[in-house]
Amino acid sequence: MLRALYDWTMRKAAGANAPRALAVVSFTESSFFPIPPDVLLVPMVLAARARAWNLATICTVASVLGGLAGYAIGFFLFETVGRWVIELYGLQRGFESFRAAYGEWGLWIILVKGLTPIPFKVVTIASGAAAFDLPVFVLASIATRGARFFLVAALIRRYGEPVRIFVESRLTLVTTILAIALVGGFVALRFLLPR
Repeated sequence: MLRALYDWTMRKAAGANAPRALAVVSFTESSFFPIPPDVLLVPMVLAARARAWNLATICTVASVLGGLAGYAIGFFLFETVGRWVIELYGLQRGFESFRAAYGEWGLWIILVKGLTPIPFKVVTIASGAAAFDLPVFVLASIATRGARFFLVAALIRRYGEPVRIFVESRLTLVTTILAIALVGGFVALRFLLPR
């Protein structure tokens, strides 16, 4: 079943609607959705390596726009939608301390957490809830999300065929590692949030 799902994803990744799906996932991941866009970006670059830079740009732009939506949730709707998203991920215990840390470390929080598997939506909502400087937030988001997506695209573009062969020959292992990284990002965030 995993092989059929992988083959389906690779076919869809080369399709005409793939960039639109990538943009939607990138946007929603920055504000509320749990799945990172790398899950689509990697097979899409593997399927069409010549489009790597275009796909990384789509991820970056959509992620920053989604980050602005997350910021708006934190700024305007924290007590309703923002708190619900934080509780959905089980992060409410340390969130207030995390939000308070923005006064001193906001820029560094955005830069570091935007590159890691730690859910970016928490950073965007916290930025809005802390009323962090919006232009600095946008510039830091562009830098960190762009660096992440362009690095992934560059590595897959450069080493695409060996990566594809590795993924296809060890599909269960790769899927398990990606799942562990995703869950690990949420667990790490739980422990990194000040108590």
